[in-house]
Amino acid sequence: MSFGDPNNPYGQQPPQGQPNPYGQPQGQPQQPGYGYPQQGPPQQPGYGYPQAPPVQPYGAAGFPQAPTSMPGLMTAARVLLFIIGGLQVLVGIIAGIAIAAASDAVDSDAATGLAGLGFIVVFILLAFAGLAIFLGVKFSNGGTAIRVITIVYASLMILGSLFNFASGQSSGVVGGLVSLSIGGIILAAMVNSQASAWFNRPRY
Repeated sequence: MSFGDPNNPYGQQPPQGQPNPYGQPQGQPQQPGYGYPQQGPPQQPGYGYPQAPPVQPYGAAGFPQAPTSMPGLMTAARVLLFIIGGLQVLVGIIAGIAIAAASDAVDSDAATGLAGLGFIVVFILLAFAGLAIFLGVKFSNGGTAIRVITIVYASLMILGSLFNFASGQSSGVVGGLVSLSIGGIILAAMVNSQASAWFNRPRY
């Protein structure tokens, strides 16, 4: 089948869409398809649950992740608080019984005054014992206030040990060494980074 002279502008032209045997096909040039550009559609993520982000070693805002269990130093300080609280209760009860017995044995105004002063000391000792036990109990869910009160308590223990040293008696020196050791351990446990992370951890 002939389409005439290709150089003749008035000759028969091939229909639209038919290839021209003498050159490029007639008709409109092919347009790119609508939608995605020629480089192909972007890669879609796989179906199902989105991929979880990698586990970060730090918590929110870049701070170290909060501990989920009580650190060893906190546990040691807690045990020492229970021990010192129990000892103070025991000493307070024994001292109270001794003061009451002495007051009954000696019936005088001076003995009564000394007995009253002794009972005040016993009351203070029992109050410190109750505070130590209370702080030990609150270590599990207490906040910054418990940490601050524990620091004050340990500082008072250290101060009391210095007064025992100043007494010069052998029993006072021994008691001062014990108080200084326990108070120093508790204070050191409260002022480190582990204590800060434990008492400032989020609670839900």
